[in-house]
Amino acid sequence: MRISEAAAAAGTTAKTLRFYEEIGLLPGIGRTPSGYRDYPDEIVQRAAFIRRSRAAGLSLEQAAALLAVHDAGTRPCSHVRDRLVDQLEAVDARISELQALRNSLAAQLEAAASGPEGCDPGEVCSYL
Repeated sequence: MRISEAAAAAGTTAKTLRFYEEIGLLPGIGRTPSGYRDYPDEIVQRAAFIRRSRAAGLSLEQAAALLAVHDAGTRPCSHVRDRLVDQLEAVDARISELQALRNSLAAQLEAAASGPEGCDPGEVCSYL
């Protein structure tokens, strides 16, 4: 199938497929006699896996490592599970950090509600 069809089937763009091929995430794609890229179903499935990996927050390097496990003939399911556990822990930690930041900002905004008269003239701004 041509690149636009492959991109649509994988849920990505033609530009992204070319990029994945350029960096080695997709193997070299065969060409038709007229020079168009000809994407087999296996490549489309691989590109869709990369897209799903990225949607789960994994890096291209992590997706490449999972593909390497697959390419070596091993099912990468346990590796995928481990990466998802790591990713979920990282997201939970980031949510905690953001909640702490939100609480701090709310407290600063409450302090700033008193207006400039509550500000120490010797400081740039005592709200921060």
